[in-house]
Amino acid sequence: MAQFSYTGRAANGELISGLIEAADANMAAKSLAGRNVIPLNIYEAAGEDTVVAQGKDIGFFTPKVSLEDLVIFARQMYSLTRSGIPILRAVNGLAETTNSKRMSLALRDVVEQLERGRTFSSALHQHPKIFNQLFVSVVHVGENTGKLDEAFLQLSDYLVREQETRKQIKSATRYPIFVIIALVVALVIMNIFVIPIFATMFEKFNAELPLMTRFLLGMSDMFVNKWPFMLLVIAGIVFAIRRYLATDVGRYKWDKRKISLPVIGSVLERTLLGRFARSFSMMLISGVPLTAALNLVADAVDNRFMSERILNMRRSIEKGESLSRVALSSQLFTPLVMQMITVGEETGRVDELLAEVADYYEREVDYDLKSLTSKIEPILIVIVAVMVLVLALGIFTPMWEMMGAYQGG
Repeated sequence: MAQFSYTGRAANGELISGLIEAADANMAAKSLAGRNVIPLNIYEAAGEDTVVAQGKDIGFFTPKVSLEDLVIFARQMYSLTRSGIPILRAVNGLAETTNSKRMSLALRDVVEQLERGRTFSSALHQHPKIFNQLFVSVVHVGENTGKLDEAFLQLSDYLVREQETRKQIKSATRYPIFVIIALVVALVIMNIFVIPIFATMFEKFNAELPLMTRFLLGMSDMFVNKWPFMLLVIAGIVFAIRRYLATDVGRYKWDKRKISLPVIGSVLERTLLGRFARSFSMMLISGVPLTAALNLVADAVDNRFMSERILNMRRSIEKGESLSRVALSSQLFTPLVMQMITVGEETGRVDELLAEVADYYEREVDYDLKSLTSKIEPILIVIVAVMVLVLALGIFTPMWEMMGAYQGG
C-alpha cells in the first residue's frame, strides 16, 4: 500500500494535514471520509526514489531555480499544451532543454512519475522547493477541468508580474544600498588608517581631549586592536536575529513591523496586497473554492502577519459571513478597494474585480517605487552630514584648541 499526503477539514472546520496509507487516491479519500475528514488535496507521498532524484548531482553551489526559470517553464508548457503535445513528451523535452540543473532533474523525476501513472499535479507536488502549493493547485484545477493550457497561461502572467515587481524593488533600492556600503567602507578606512595618525599626534601634546575626540579614538582603538571581538559580537547578533526570525513569534512580529516602517513600509504593504489580490483572482478564475483559495493565498503573500489576517477572513467566511464584510473587518483595504470588492460580490464578478484591485495596487507600487529614491536621498544626506560633523568636531576641535594655547603661550 502506498502512502498519501492529504490536506482536509475536520468536522469542526479545522484545517488538518497528514499521511494515510491506501491502495490509491480514491481509497484514501474514502478512508478520510470515514474519519469525518473532508479531503481538499490528496497526493501520493514522495518515495525514496523521488528524494534521490532531487538530491542527485546537486551540490551546495548549484544555483536554485529562479523565478525566471519558472516563468519560462510556464510559458513553454502553455505553448506546448495549447499545441496539443502530450504532457509526457512536453515535460521530457523541457527537461532536456532547460538551463537550470535543479529544474532539469526535477522535470526528469516528474516524467518518471507520469510514466508510473501519477497525475501531473501530483508529480509536481513532490518538488515543493521548486513548485509551491499555489502553482500545484492551479495545475491541479487545470488538468481536472481540461484547461491545462489556460492554467499555465494564468501562472505565467502571475509570475511575470511578480518578477517585474521584484525588479522594480531591486532597482529602487540599488542606489541606497550602494551609498550605505560606501559609508561603511569609508568608516572602516577612517578608523583603521586615518584616525590612528591623529591619535599619535594628540598623545605628544598631553592635552585633555574633548569628548567627541575621545569617542573617535576609542572607536578607532576597537577597530585596530579589538576587531576579532567586534566580528564575534556582530556574528552573534546576526545569528541571534536569524534564530529569532526563524521562530513563529519572531517572524510574525517582524512581518508586522516591516509594513509600518517609514518610507518603505507603505510600499511593502501595497506590494503584498497586490500579490494577494492577483493570486486570489487567479485562484477564483481557475475554479478553486473560495475558502481553499484563501488558504493558498495566505501562503502566497509570504508575510506571516498578513497571512494571519487572510486566514481570519477564511474562518469568518466559513461561519457564513460575506466576503465584503470580512474584507472590511480585516482592515487591510482602502475604501476604494472595498467598494470594488462589494460591487464584485453583488454582481458575481469577484474574480474580475479582484484583478482590477491588483492592477490598482500595482500602479500604486509602481508610482511609489519611482519616487522612493528621492524620498530616501534626504535621509542618506543627513547620515553623511552627521558622520562629517562627528569627524570634524572630533579631529579639528582639539587641533584648534592646541593652536590657540600655543599662540597664547
